[in-house]
Amino acid sequence: MMKKPLISLIVLAVAALGSGAAMAKDSAARTAQRERMKTCNADAKAANKKGADRKAFMKECLSAKKA
Repeated sequence: MMKKPLISLIVLAVAALGSGAAMAKDSAARTAQRERMKTCNADAKAANKKGADRKAFMKECLSAKKA
């Protein structure tokens, strides 16, 4: 009789560990994106980019930094 609750508890624990790893990976990706944004924004400001030129620069910079 005690096996079912124990098995359920084990399954829940394994699921929680798996979702924690996925959340950590998502958090790392967000941090990397935030750093790319900061770097590209600083570069655009240093180059005195404005308007459409800035938008094009940011698009290129952000896509280049992903690699």
